[in-house]
Amino acid sequence: MKQFDPKQLDDMARHLADAMPSRLSGLSDDIEQALRHTLASTLNRLDLVTREEFDVQAAVLLCTREKLEALQEIVTQMEQQDR
Repeated sequence: MKQFDPKQLDDMARHLADAMPSRLSGLSDDIEQALRHTLASTLNRLDLVTREEFDVQAAVLLCTREKLEALQEIVTQMEQQDR
């Protein structure tokens, strides 16, 4: 599972807090803190992986798929020989 950089969470929370209406500016610190907490818990629940982890698993899957296809071909040839 990917751990999020606290700086990225801070930046996202700050950006969202800055987008709040100006009449809420007195609550900006509280809003930013609540947004930071909500973002962190939501993103952690998503069970995301890094792009590098995804690419590694995609390569493993491709290799496995190729081996399976080769084995299926061998089984098909063996079945044809038995007939």
